[in-house]
Amino acid sequence: MSQVSKIYINGRFLSQTITGVQRCALELVRALDNLALPPDWQVVLLVPKKIKQFPSFRQIEIRSVGRLGGHLWEQLELPCFARDGFLVNLCNTGPLLLHKQLVTIHDAAVFRYPRAFSFFFRTWYRFLLPRLCFAARKIVTVSDFSRRELIELLGVSPAKVSVIVEGWEHLSRVPLDDRVLDRFGLRSRPFVLAVSSLNPYKNFHSVVAALDYLSDLDVDIAIAGGANPKVFDGGENALPSNVKYLGYVSDGELRALYSAATAFVFPSFYEGFGIPPLEAMSCGCPVVASNRASIPEVCGDAALYFDPESPLEIAEKIRLVLLDESVQKDLRGKGMGKAQFFSWEIGAIMIKENLEEILKL
Repeated sequence: MSQVSKIYINGRFLSQTITGVQRCALELVRALDNLALPPDWQVVLLVPKKIKQFPSFRQIEIRSVGRLGGHLWEQLELPCFARDGFLVNLCNTGPLLLHKQLVTIHDAAVFRYPRAFSFFFRTWYRFLLPRLCFAARKIVTVSDFSRRELIELLGVSPAKVSVIVEGWEHLSRVPLDDRVLDRFGLRSRPFVLAVSSLNPYKNFHSVVAALDYLSDLDVDIAIAGGANPKVFDGGENALPSNVKYLGYVSDGELRALYSAATAFVFPSFYEGFGIPPLEAMSCGCPVVASNRASIPEVCGDAALYFDPESPLEIAEKIRLVLLDESVQKDLRGKGMGKAQFFSWEIGAIMIKENLEEILKL
């Protein structure tokens, strides 16, 4: 490296719809920008021409480069513009032609649950990820669970992969918007919140099946997510009457839902980290969660756990929280305490420490 260490960040995520991975990238860059960076670092976020948002940073320069977009921009143009420095990738991908790079791989879901992805997506990522792990100087992931997965399934050397944490403060920065409660009639009786996508390993089916065991309770289930769950069976009446599908909600609305819900249920079979339970805990919402993958690592003793393959067990844990105020109080206290161990700032500090170690070599 030259006297000035040029650090480039792959900003392709700004051209994509914000989901969990893109959220993580944006928040880590924001937090990194707020740290006291070494005076000899020049940090530049390289982005393609067509991006969805232009955030404002204090220290990090945003530079629009190249003419292409998507994977072509990332594989063909990005390496050219980052060749005189070190590249940081935060969203599971990176250029195969660079060695001087850090790649963040959140999980190995395309290997554990290949049928959950389209043929093109899983084929490309199953080709890309092992080769990136071999080419890159450093691999970062978001939980000890994912670290073990990458070592086992992608053959990453244990010495090459380190763990950072994710955060929840993005919710605290937005005003609570409780109009969503009136819009969907969620004030009249208790409700359990789920934040779900249609990806099969998110296990939405089991939450719906669990409702059969809760029919005696006067409770709603509110589902926030990006696509209509009726497509599960193609029917017009796929969901029970006490399930309220909310669709996409803003951060302010999501904060209001977490704050008002009697419980949050998270039934995933597989997660590299799992931001929603952490968001729920930070808002004081009791968490009922799957005992699989990284979820117990993140939630610790601040959640009630169930076997995600057992709708009856899911229902039993939801029932316990709904009917026992002492359990609710215990989970709220433990959850808010647990959330303090995670933040985007801590994750950014870990990225910075990895970079400092690499740049000394």
